[in-house]
Formats: sequence, C-alpha cells, structure tokens
Amino acid sequence: MLGNIMVNTDELKGKDFKTYRSFYCGVCTDLRDRFGQAARLSLSYDCVFLAVLLTALYEEKTEEQKGPCILHPFDREKIRLRNKYTAYAADMCLLLTYHNLMDDWLDERKRRSLAAAAMLKKAYKKTAAQYPRQVKAIRRYLRDLHVCEAENSKDLDRAGTLTGRLFEEIFEYSSDVWSPDLRQTGFYLGKFIYLLDAYEDVEKDKKSGSYNPFLPLAEAGELEDKAQEILLMMASGAARAFERLPVVQYTEILRNVLYSGIWVRFHEVRNKRGKE
Repeated sequence: MLGNIMVNTDELKGKDFKTYRSFYCGVCTDLRDRFGQAARLSLSYDCVFLAVLLTALYEEKTEEQKGPCILHPFDREKIRLRNKYTAYAADMCLLLTYHNLMDDWLDERKRRSLAAAAMLKKAYKKTAAQYPRQVKAIRRYLRDLHVCEAENSKDLDRAGTLTGRLFEEIFEYSSDVWSPDLRQTGFYLGKFIYLLDAYEDVEKDKKSGSYNPFLPLAEAGELEDKAQEILLMMASGAARAFERLPVVQYTEILRNVLYSGIWVRFHEVRNKRGKE
C-alpha cells in the first residue's frame, strides 16, 4: 500500500531534487536515531512527502546536518534536513510498518514478517503511546478492510475510502485551522494509492482469487479507461485541497509529487501492459 506518493525525478530540477533527497535522508536518520538501524527499512516516500508538506505549511525551522552514512559509504558529506516534522514522519513510518507486518503474519503466517515485527516491537510500543488517535485509525483501517475483503464487496469506493480515512488521520499533525485541508489532501491521496495498487495487481489477484475492487471492470474489458478516470478524480481532490493551504516553501517539490509523481507508477504499469 505504501510508497506511491513519490517525486517524478525526470521533471524535478536539480536544486529541488537535492532538497527532496535531503528530507528523505532526514527522515531516514530520524528512524535510525529514534528506533535503531532496522527501523530504516520502514522508510517510505509517503512519509517523506508528509514531512515536506508539514514543514512547508508550518514554516518549521529546519536543521541541516552533514556527515557520513552507512548506506552511502562514498558520500562523506551526506546532507540531511531534520525537524519535528521529519521526526513525526519517522514515527508514522514505524507505526504503519509494524501494523502491516503483524497483519501479514496474522493473515498469511509469514514468518519473515513476524521476525521483522519483533525487531520493531519495543520501539512500536513506546511510539504508539504518543499517538493514540493515529494508532486507533490504523487498527480500525485493518479491521474494516478485512471485513470488506471477506465480503468481497463490489463497491469500488469502499476499500479506497477506508484507506483515505486512515491517511487523513496521519496527515493531521494537530487540530488547527489548516486541519480540514490537510485531512482532505491525505484522504484523496490515500484513496489514490489504494486504487493504484489495486490497478497494478488486478491480473495477479485474478489468478490468485484475491480481493480486488477492479476485477469486475477488468472482466468487462473496461479497466484501463475507467481506472484512469477514477484515479484522476482522486488526484484532483488531493490537489484542490493542497492548493487551499498557504504553502510558499518547497512548492515545486510538492506540486511535482501531486501533479506528476503519483502518476509515475500508473504509466509504468499501463505501458507494460500495452507492450505485452
């Protein structure tokens, strides 16, 4: 589910891409410092976008750090941008990853997922206590999604809406005047990434018999155009909510993600199907 709220590197200017990478490294470093090296595996593009968005909206003072990184041994002056929002994004990475791992274990008895969750368990417990609202949303999401899948719901909007409700809780850092538009941005992005995952997996899920809300459209030969139309509606909803926010910093990065980056995976999948 995670990982599709990314930049389009072909369309992002060098200076802006460097800034984006510095935020990426900042969130990664926060994961390491707060939870240990293993937690860095939970890093996702979605949480990096969230860190940039919150930093830009609240104009938070950001510390630039330079130094070596074990993941980039030949870059001795790796730049990291860090503040309280990169730390928040790191916390959300950990919470979401831990619950996803446990969900994989409970659903499919994946021992590798259980082992990975065990490494994060201590850090998860400490972090979860700080964010009861977000943890409640994650648990509710997984519970309701299981019900939706068990019922093999034909409602195309149902599962996407569940993901949207999860993301709106994650995107709201604190309740204030900007919360409604932050929540709407998260809501529509959450729906977009769930439906994009479903679009990508439709053929695999058809073979395995797994739940996928796009299967009826695929069987009717209407998947490609309908999926693009639905995803465009979700992307438009996220963009409208974002544009209402008084963001003046990092706008090139944020708009690159919202207007181009989130579509990268869609076009990759569609072009691959066209060639096949």
